Amino acid sequence: MIYLKSPEEIEIMAEGGKRLAAVLRKLEASVRVGMTTNEIDRMAYDLITSTGDKPSFLNYRPHGATKAYPATLCASVNDVIVHGLPSKYVVQEGDLVKLDLGLVHKGFHLDAARTVGIGKITPEAKRLIATTRKALEAGVKEAKPGNALGDIGFAIEAVVRAAGYSVAQGLTGHGVGRSLHEDPAVFNFGRRGQGEEIEEGMVIAIEPMVNVGGGAIKQLKDDSYATRDGTLSAHFENTIAITKKGPRVLTE
Repeated sequence: MIYLKSPEEIEIMAEGGKRLAAVLRKLEASVRVGMTTNEIDRMAYDLITSTGDKPSFLNYRPHGATKAYPATLCASVNDVIVHGLPSKYVVQEGDLVKLDLGLVHKGFHLDAARTVGIGKITPEAKRLIATTRKALEAGVKEAKPGNALGDIGFAIEAVVRAAGYSVAQGLTGHGVGRSLHEDPAVFNFGRRGQGEEIEEGMVIAIEPMVNVGGGAIKQLKDDSYATRDGTLSAHFENTIAITKKGPRVLTE
């Protein structure tokens, strides 16, 4: 079931989205060679709780999961696409670190992700980051009343395929609000005009996950997902409110 948000609820989410965006900017500026992903996670927790908000991911147990997630942040490195568990891993020169983070503000969840290149990264890594960000922007432009969810997926996939890359298979965006994951699923591929109609009041997380190689994925022992062929992956995400004037990005 899709839960439409009132204008008042969207304003609350917009306030939370600004807070989340500020946290992500601080993390992006702070991540450097020699840090562990555990240290990044602790920084994320401190930044979120310092303003009275709560981490969305910490102790979250999605449907079908065997255990709750034990961290504030998903920190996915290089070929790991999403759900990377913070650890003692030391960030290296040239790494791609995906920072996926959510917070709860006045009862509403906000969700966003950024990919950070550490130090000097390869031209391919730079192109992957630029393509994934462009794919997110293309998807957001289609998130307007009267369009269909397939229009979002079509726009994302068109950017990805034009670059010679692949959409990560089986991983999607989602609705977001009083729960972290709500209906509908927001796919990163699709056909124009197909799928659920986009309505004013919907709030969705659009999140292209793009692989340099093939789209096939594998689940690792820590429940994260990685590219099956070991190639690099990037991830960008924003929470978007659908208004009568079009998409409103809440997490920038």
